[in-house]
Amino acid sequence: PLDMDAFWGERSLSDSAAYAQSKLALTAWTHFLGNSLAEKGPMLVSVNPASFLATKMVKEAYGSSGNDIAVGIDILRRAALSEEFAGAHGRYFDNDSGRFADPHPAALDTQLGTELIQAMDKLISEAI
Repeated sequence: PLDMDAFWGERSLSDSAAYAQSKLALTAWTHFLGNSLAEKGPMLVSVNPASFLATKMVKEAYGSSGNDIAVGIDILRRAALSEEFAGAHGRYFDNDSGRFADPHPAALDTQLGTELIQAMDKLISEAI
């Protein structure tokens, strides 16, 4: 589950836990907001571009050169431009399996989605 104390900087996390938490928060936020805007707004979809792509983070964290980054680039291009994603409001695409799939169960929690929207609104209002 998402650790809102860590979200607000009240608890420290390891680098890998912070990364996982950020991905969960983004997926939950996108699911909630994408479904909320399905009738009137832009299409929002979460995409796992693929695991262990050849990025600086993978090399530093795992000592691996990673897989061809073109795999991740291609799915993001498809998500932005193809009809395959046109009606995918709030869905999650797992490029490791090559299909739409269910995200982590916590990302589907409506209460968490509401809490994240409120938290983001607060962060934005404090920044302006």
